[in-house]
Amino acid sequence: MKKASILFIFLFTAVVFKSYSQTAASNDFFAGKWEVSVVGTPNGDSKLVTDLVRKDGKLTGELKDPTGQNPEALPITSIVEEGNKITIYFTAQGTDVSLDLAKVDDTHLKGSVMSGMFDASAVRVKE
Repeated sequence: MKKASILFIFLFTAVVFKSYSQTAASNDFFAGKWEVSVVGTPNGDSKLVTDLVRKDGKLTGELKDPTGQNPEALPITSIVEEGNKITIYFTAQGTDVSLDLAKVDDTHLKGSVMSGMFDASAVRVKE
């Protein structure tokens, strides 16, 4: 009976540890470097690169133009995470902008800018 109790405690601990480690990993899915493409803006299609970093439990970062035409980075004002979706808020040319992205697979996101005004997608940048 004592051996069965020890075995049960060991298996229970292993299951709890396994489920906790998966939860922690899924919380950081959006952290990392992403190349965001926005299609159909008045200035044509645009690309932005961001490196989302988790600080004090929240994602943060900035958006940069990889072509160098706009050398100043756009600071991200806030990021809202909801399961497999994120909304990135920033200001561009004096306008508050929202970028909604949803997980497609491990390396792709799909969504829109300004609640459907423009289509957007993102690809994880491998370093």
